[in-house]
Amino acid sequence: MKFLDIGTVSEQTGLPSSTLRYYEEIGLIESVGRNGLRRQYEPRVLTQLSLIALGKSAGFSLEDIARMFGPEGQPDLPRDELHARADALDQQIKHMTALSNALRHVADCPAPSHMECQTFKRMVRIAGKRNPARKT
Repeated sequence: MKFLDIGTVSEQTGLPSSTLRYYEEIGLIESVGRNGLRRQYEPRVLTQLSLIALGKSAGFSLEDIARMFGPEGQPDLPRDELHARADALDQQIKHMTALSNALRHVADCPAPSHMECQTFKRMVRIAGKRNPARKT
């Protein structure tokens, strides 16, 4: 089997070598040895790193992602956690879409000032309820 050195893995994934060493340190990936000073990896590490990137983009922590790999680095994905994360993303998308629509309305509002725009005033009221002033 042909192994990939850390430089090749870094080049193919766009991840710095320091990140690869960190992922190895915390057990997300595993090298199979060294060629001189350069760590060597099996080609499957590329798939593992793609799954790690996907998990991170979905909002999973590295600790969460580490639990999603079974023996020999094979994915062992917890479907219930994936459903819960997808539901949370759907809620976030709905919130962000509503915010985007409101901002576009305010940007295009024909009212002489923003404080005369009912939509803007409603946004300010809602934002104030979601983010109450912190007590010090």
